[in-house]
Amino acid sequence: MLLGVFLLLLGIGAAGVWYVWTNYEPQVREVLGWELPNDYEGSGNGTEVLVTIEAGEIGADVATELAEQGVTMTFDAFYQLLLADDSIQFVPGTYRLQEEMSAQSALDALLDPANKVELSATIREGLRAGEVIAALSAGTGIALEDYEAAISDPSLYGIPEEAPNIEGYLFPATYTFEPGTTAEDHIRTLVDEMFSRLDAAGVAVDDRHEVLTKASLIQREARLADDFYKVSRVIENRLADGWRLEFDSTTQYGAGETGSVWSSGDALSADNPYNTYVITGLPIGPIAAPGDVAIDAVLNPADGPWFFFVTVNLATGETVFSETIAQHEAGVAQLRAWCRASDENRAYCA
Repeated sequence: MLLGVFLLLLGIGAAGVWYVWTNYEPQVREVLGWELPNDYEGSGNGTEVLVTIEAGEIGADVATELAEQGVTMTFDAFYQLLLADDSIQFVPGTYRLQEEMSAQSALDALLDPANKVELSATIREGLRAGEVIAALSAGTGIALEDYEAAISDPSLYGIPEEAPNIEGYLFPATYTFEPGTTAEDHIRTLVDEMFSRLDAAGVAVDDRHEVLTKASLIQREARLADDFYKVSRVIENRLADGWRLEFDSTTQYGAGETGSVWSSGDALSADNPYNTYVITGLPIGPIAAPGDVAIDAVLNPADGPWFFFVTVNLATGETVFSETIAQHEAGVAQLRAWCRASDENRAYCA
């Protein structure tokens, strides 16, 4: 048979050979046993390739992408594996593979969650906006300057005009982002999540700013879950009676102070819209990122006659709530005594 084909090719001359080869190369190769390989061997040549599987893509789409990026030698080599096992399902995302992988190695890599590339960051409740974007930058590797630019215009994200900045609108949670997304994409995700939580809690759009302002105060002032609802009641009682809030958390925020139980004299006397020792009513906007409990506490304050509170054990968060100034001063004295009790306690009170 092979001899017959060879003689045939000789007999038709060079022009004929060229015509037959050009138009019937696969058939000739099959007859002569000269088929080209359609698959690489091994697990790659060491050159990394990021392959993204989009939601809704089918196996043929994945096979095409792998071949086009040089991961697999051919579409067929990978696609035949999928045809042989209809239970194979891909999870959308971006995966770390290599050039020149065998089809089986590429398939194994795509099915291994360890190869899925994700950017992640955990945002804790009570962080200020500057701390939030620092955590995002550390988690994603995107430059802090990019996040600073992304939060410079809060109106891009649907934040109300009354908000002086993006503070309080970045919901605290753990986030994962796909490679290739931007700082602006991430900020939008956090803001959208905050709006989603407010909507789920039944907060009207027009009430978002006030609710977040109160929730941020509660988040910064309360330590224990039950106390969130008591601090909320103190806020409502003071506002209802026309009292100044006199919260150190807002006063320190306005003065740019952090990390101390006690506000400085300069902070207490500063003229700014966050100094609740000077202004009456709420500060101009939130002072930190509140979580679900703080938002719920705004909507459901505890019943009680309290106008004062003070944390008397900074290690455990134990807080005393009072109705009169005399009761409150006794609580403050209790805190000062706790601070003096040991070097460990003094470290909390610095």
